[in-house]
Amino acid sequence: MPTYDYQCKHCRHRFEAFQSITARPLRKCPECGQNGLKRLISAGAGVIFKGSGFYATDYGKGRSRKPPSGGKEEKPSAGGDPSD
Repeated sequence: MPTYDYQCKHCRHRFEAFQSITARPLRKCPECGQNGLKRLISAGAGVIFKGSGFYATDYGKGRSRKPPSGGKEEKPSAGGDPSD
């Protein structure tokens, strides 16, 4: 649910309201009690990216997949750990 900014035309009280998208805009000011609220245009929360990231190789059709670091893939050695 989005957060909307409101400002009263009479007393200039400004506040935020957490409302459903389908909810009607508020009309009555909680500060002065008059009907004169105006819903303001706000920047919002913006885009939030979660996860390890996006790479050009993630969505390509017919392209070979490369590791995200751009380096070579490490292959496990057949002989085990050389430090034994």
